[in-house]
Amino acid sequence: MENEKKIAVLIDADNVSDKYIKYIFDELSNHGTPTYKRIYGDWTSPQLGSWKNVLLHYSITPIQQYSYTTGKNATDSALIIDAMDILYSNNVDGFCIVSSDSDFTRLAARLREAGMYVVGMGEKKTPTPFIAACEKFKYLEVLVSVPEEKQEPEKATPGEKQQQAKEGLAEMVELINSIRNIINESSDEDGWINLSEVGNKLNKRYPDFDTRNYGYAKLSSFIMSLGQFELQTRKTSNPNRKKTLVKNRNGKA
Repeated sequence: MENEKKIAVLIDADNVSDKYIKYIFDELSNHGTPTYKRIYGDWTSPQLGSWKNVLLHYSITPIQQYSYTTGKNATDSALIIDAMDILYSNNVDGFCIVSSDSDFTRLAARLREAGMYVVGMGEKKTPTPFIAACEKFKYLEVLVSVPEEKQEPEKATPGEKQQQAKEGLAEMVELINSIRNIINESSDEDGWINLSEVGNKLNKRYPDFDTRNYGYAKLSSFIMSLGQFELQTRKTSNPNRKKTLVKNRNGKA
C-alpha cells in the first residue's frame, strides 16, 4: 500500500524555508514512511541558522556542502549524488525531493525511470519541468494554508464554486474536460466510475493536482462543486467501508 512505502527525503536548504518542515512531514505521512532524512546546504552560512532547532526536532541529518565558487550551486550536486547512492542501495521505494529548483528535473525523471515513486515539494515559483518530472507534486504554500472542508457544498451554485478556485497547473475548464474524458474512457455501462480511479488518473495527467489547491480537502467535495457530475455512495462487501462513484451529469460527454 502507498502508506507503507519507504521514502528518502532530500531537502534543498538553499531553496526551502524551515517554516515548511512540519507540513512537509505531515504530508509525507500520507505517502509513506520517511527513512533517510537529509538536508543539504552550507551550514557555515548565517542564512541557514534558523534550521538548527528544526533539524534536531525532526531528526534530519544536515549534509555540509561548501560553496566553492560564487554563483555555482554545489548543494544540487551533493543532493543528486546522494540520491543515486540511495537508489542503488535498494533500501527505499521512493523519494521526496523538496526544492523549487528546476535543476532537479533530470534527477526526478531518472528516479522514475528506475521505478521509484517520486514526490516533489516546492513553492509555486517551481518551474513546470520539475513538476512534470515528479509523480506527484505538492505546493508548500498550499500545505501551510490547508482550508477547512467547505460545509454543504451542494447548496452553492457551480459558478460560485468556480470563482473560489485557486490557481493550479491546470485551468478549471481543462480539469472539467479531463474528468469528463476519464469517465467516458473508463466508466461502466451505466456511466459510473470509482471516484478514487478518477483521482489517480488526474494525478497522472497533472502531477501537481491537489484539491487543496482549489480550496477543498476532499476530491468528492471538489467534484461536486463543479456542477457537472453526479456522485453516488454504495456499500461494499466490507460493512465498515463504502465506495463513491461518479458519472457525467445529464449524459454530458
